[in-house]
Formats: sequence, structure tokens, C-alpha cells
Amino acid sequence: MEDINTEERKEPDLITKTAEENFGIKYLYPWQRMVVENILQAYECKKKLAEFSDQERQDFFQKEDDSFCRGRQIVLLPTGAGKSLCFQIPALLLDGPSLVIYPLLALMTDQQRRMEEGSLRCVVFRGGQTEEERQSNFQKIMDKGPGGAKIILANPEVLQSQSLVDQLCKAGIKHIAIDEAHCVSEWGDSFRPSYLELGKVIEKINPPVITAFTATASPGVLSRVSEILFKGQAHIVRSESDRPNIHYYVRKCAAKMKEALLLAKEEERPMIIFCGTRSKTQEMAEELNACLGGGTAKFYHAGLEKEEKESVEKWFYQSRDGILCATCAYGMGVDKKDIKTVVHLEAAQTAEAYIQEAGRGGRDGSIAKAILLWSLSDSLKYSVYEKFSRQAAMMNFAESQDCRRQVLLDALGAEEAYCQGCDLCLARRAEKDGRKIKRQLTDFEQALKLIRKYRGFYTIEEIESELEAFLMKKALKKSE
Repeated sequence: MEDINTEERKEPDLITKTAEENFGIKYLYPWQRMVVENILQAYECKKKLAEFSDQERQDFFQKEDDSFCRGRQIVLLPTGAGKSLCFQIPALLLDGPSLVIYPLLALMTDQQRRMEEGSLRCVVFRGGQTEEERQSNFQKIMDKGPGGAKIILANPEVLQSQSLVDQLCKAGIKHIAIDEAHCVSEWGDSFRPSYLELGKVIEKINPPVITAFTATASPGVLSRVSEILFKGQAHIVRSESDRPNIHYYVRKCAAKMKEALLLAKEEERPMIIFCGTRSKTQEMAEELNACLGGGTAKFYHAGLEKEEKESVEKWFYQSRDGILCATCAYGMGVDKKDIKTVVHLEAAQTAEAYIQEAGRGGRDGSIAKAILLWSLSDSLKYSVYEKFSRQAAMMNFAESQDCRRQVLLDALGAEEAYCQGCDLCLARRAEKDGRKIKRQLTDFEQALKLIRKYRGFYTIEEIESELEAFLMKKALKKSE
């Protein structure tokens, strides 16, 4: 006899079913579901509005808040929140292709590989393609069968081709997604003016729905993105910006590369060490391999050949304890989930950039450390910026005595959060609980201690050699 208290098992809704059948994902986070539903419902709303007369449409907009039905939204989701699903699921459900705009060719290539490993067919438009390659892409777009392309991948530069945009206008595009949309503001006004033309491209294609995605955007950046892409009219969807599993630390030091060597011995791996220049990535990797054994570290920057980049990416993706020394060229779209430590030799230019790069850690949900190395020269460099400017936020973060996490969230105009991990808050809790945490001397404090102890005994060169030997001995002792 059937138990009358047993609830009927509900069939999964269309969105959940699509996610499970195509991506093996049985559960969507609430923010993911909200964004997907916004896209689908906005598209249906646009279809209905298309059937209205001009007067009916005018009456509708006088009575309703049409920001949602216009289908123009900016979505802020933290790194690792699965924003790709927010446009991939609608792409499978809409009755026409989606155009996804990426900032980097490497991201486009990586996304193409991931999509085609599953059941989502896509085509890529990039510079240097022949007319035959482009026509082959358009044939796949127009193919409505199982082999047809549901997603079109492109970057801002290739969309400056009027002939390409004219053909895209005929492709029946239903949704345009702009990934890493903060680049519209950060790069468009500096070295990638094609970002400033995206609004015109979008206006010409005129799809029913447009969504801009980013993990980090201060109010100023958000306003600029809205202005360029949506003429200032956009529906904002913002989840909580905090990643509680990222624990923030600042290590004050004078010799940053030596400090990074110590961290390579002390902290969990896999590890990324972000460096400010290409040459420094190579130098740092050489130091690590010399001190910790060959094959410990590799370097990565935009100047490498394609084959070199792919080789390093594959090595790091598979590595359980490797160290990657990289410029910011290795960051956006990285999908290695088990990175335990992210070290910055140099601070990022803005809080948004730092959060993006620090967010490469802990994408599997485990605790990860983000450690910024900060020197007196950094303090002098950042002191020229106005107190509440985006650039000054990094100095506020490094020299705060309150909570480092909240400094970053404040820079984004985001929520107040209970800090589950920064060096300052952890030290205060330990003190409150009666636990003593021995403060670690900085490298310049150790140097001063040595000089005071042996005043007049050493030349500058001998002090430098003695201090280096002391630091390396300390590192080896900790690793035993």
C-alpha cells in the first residue's frame, strides 16, 4: 500500500533538466538560476512586445517598469560562481544563437574546447581567418540540426569588421553575453578602444537580450560599463561579492623574491606567484628551481609562443604541487580549482584586479591564501593617489589595521561581511581567546637585528650574504 505521507517526486524543471543533461550538474546556485530565468523571461517578454501595436507598446511602458523586459542586465558574480552556465544554459533553450564576447583569444580557445567536449556546439571568429573559414562558421550557425552551432565566440577587435557584423545581423542572434565586462571600462579607455565601440555593435545587431558579466566592479566601473554598453540603462544583478574561503594576508618585506622563496617552502601548493613584468616571471621561476629543485616552477606571460603557453597551462593544470610564476596574462578564465596559495610580488593596480587574481585560489571551495608582499617603495608609489581613488584601495588594503577583507569589499561598494580570514582579524581573535601568536619579524627587521648585534663587523656585501644564508637556513628548517 502506498504511503500517503510520501510526497510525489517532482520532475526537474526545464532549466535544471538542461543543466543536468548537458553539463552533468544537478543543482544551480540561486544566483545562477535568477540570471538564467531573467534571460529566458526577458526573451519571452520581448517576443510578446513584438506582437503589440505601437500604441499598446507605449501604454505598456507607461504602466510598467520596463528595465527587466528590455533584457539589459549587468551581472556581478564572484569568481568561481559558475557564470559560464548563465549563458550556456539559455543558449541551449533559445530558438537562435547566442554571441559571447571574450577579452582574450586564450579564453575563447579554452571555452571552445570545453563546450565541444560536452554537447554545446560553437564557432569562433578571430582575426586572420580566411573567407572560407568564416563562411563555414556561418553555415554551422544557420544549421538547425544537432551539428549546428548554438554559441558564437568573438572578441571586441574582430567585431570591428563591418562585413562580419552585417552577416551576424542576419544570423538571428537572440542573446549577447559580454564576459569579464569590467574590461570595457579598464581597457577601453586605455589600450583597447574597440571596447568603446561595443555599444554600437550591440545596437546594430539589436538582439532581444544582452547580459554583461563580471566578478568585480566598483560603482565607478559599473557606471562606465552601463554607459558604454547600455547607454546608462541596465538592470543590475549583484550577488554577495565576498569569497569567505579566500584568506587575505600581507607580508611586509624589502627583498620580495627572497620572501617568495620562503613562502614557496612554507605554504600549500599548487601556488601562483603573480609578477609585475615578464622578465621577473622567468627570474622568479629560475630562483625557485635552483633552490627547490628543477621542475618545481614554470613561468607564463603574454610573450610566449602559443605552443609554450599551452604546454605550461597543461603542466600547471595537472600539477599537484607546482608553482606558476605569471603576469596578469594568466588569470581571467583560469579553471584550475585546487590552487591553494596566490602570492603577489607586486600589488595589482586596483582592488578589482586584485580580487580577480586572488580569486584564482580555492575555486574548489577549500581554504586558500592570498598573500600580498608589500614594501616601503610600494607605500611611496601608491601614496600619490587620492585617498578614495580606485588605485589607493591597494594601499588601504596593505596598510589597514582593521579588516583587509572589508577594505576590498568597500572598494567595490559591496556588502559588509563577517571576516572569516584575514591576518588582522585572525590575530585579534587569537588575542581575545588568550592565545599568543608570535609576530614574525620582517626581513628588514631581521637585517637590522643582525647589524645591531655585529655592529662594525661586516661590510654591506657580507651582511647581505649572511642574511641570505640565515633566511635560507630558516626556510629549510621549516620544511623539515
